[in-house]
Amino acid sequence: AGFGWDFPTGITPNWSRLIQNKNKEIARLNGIYEKLLTNAGVSLYKSRAELIDAHTLSLEEGKTHVTASKILIAVGGWPAKPDVTGSEYVISSNEAFYLEKPPERAVVIGSGYIAVEFAGIFHGYGSHVDLCIRRERILRGFDTDVADHLQKQMVDQGINIRPKTKVTKVAPSDSKEGWFDVSLTTGETIEADLVMAAIGRVPKFGSLGLGKVGVDLCPKGFIKVDREQKTNIESIYAVGDCTETLHLTPVALAEAHCFADTHFGNMPRTPDLEDVATAVFSHPNIGTVGLSEDEAEKKYGHIKVFKSEFRPLKHTMTESGERSLMKIVVDGKTDRVVGMHMVGAHAGELMQGFAAAIKCKITKKQLDSVIGIHPTSAEEFVTMRSASYEKGGDAK
Repeated sequence: AGFGWDFPTGITPNWSRLIQNKNKEIARLNGIYEKLLTNAGVSLYKSRAELIDAHTLSLEEGKTHVTASKILIAVGGWPAKPDVTGSEYVISSNEAFYLEKPPERAVVIGSGYIAVEFAGIFHGYGSHVDLCIRRERILRGFDTDVADHLQKQMVDQGINIRPKTKVTKVAPSDSKEGWFDVSLTTGETIEADLVMAAIGRVPKFGSLGLGKVGVDLCPKGFIKVDREQKTNIESIYAVGDCTETLHLTPVALAEAHCFADTHFGNMPRTPDLEDVATAVFSHPNIGTVGLSEDEAEKKYGHIKVFKSEFRPLKHTMTESGERSLMKIVVDGKTDRVVGMHMVGAHAGELMQGFAAAIKCKITKKQLDSVIGIHPTSAEEFVTMRSASYEKGGDAK
């Protein structure tokens, strides 16, 4: 309305159309990837696989055996189930986009990427959302200012975030068909027609037979690999979310590409996982690269922090209360920018470019020399001249 448009009342989203379009798009993408494989001459077996020995796989329920000089395991992960009474009534992100309709009231368990993103999706489609998190804030491991800023924005939008709250039991409601009574550690019981857990992912090994051939696992159950992605078995390698790496799709792709180049392209190399940028597709988005403030202080001692919180220009003519946050963390000794963080629209898009700059070890002086693009939110990153504060080491 602030931009001069009037809309009729009573507009509602069409969930079934969303699901249909999502299914169509996934089918299209699967077809593209399958075509790429077949065009490259890859033999594709649509079957479960089981390791027989260090060089042999059993496929199609034992009807086919395939041997190879090297075996690469890239089975990915699977949503972890919560250890609560009634966990059979709890869905994961796998089932979320196959729902026939959006929930009226959703309880989301978890505080990471997936929990935060789905809380926003359900809320955006009109659901009342309770987000139950074990700690005080969402997104453990992210910069605390970033997590706190997004958490406040989500609460202001109407998402009910319940800190230090666990679900202890989920049981079918006696009074509402298709609903559940959800018991919490706070002593409350709330009614919801959907309970979703997004508490992490575990490797999807199934009956792969790792134990049979003696592949070592980490204490958390992931495959243990060295810098070249090799397991303790000379011929078996692993990449991606089934290992204890950064669990991000581009990281798995980079690891696999390095494996292919090293073993089949005569270009030995290993993935560089320092300063990997990432995004959370919450509302508003998060984009981040490098170290958080706490990590930087621990590593470098004296740091300088540049921070700006503002209302984006596009919202100043509207009733939107959405605010953006931008933050730069600098090594006080070398002037090198070691972390950049943003909460705001298109944060992931912005951060990809700044990630390249950080990879090239840009200094704050060099960042300050860049002329901004006006009017954009991104220009804030090159116009924060004065440190908000310094800390650690010989901070002033």
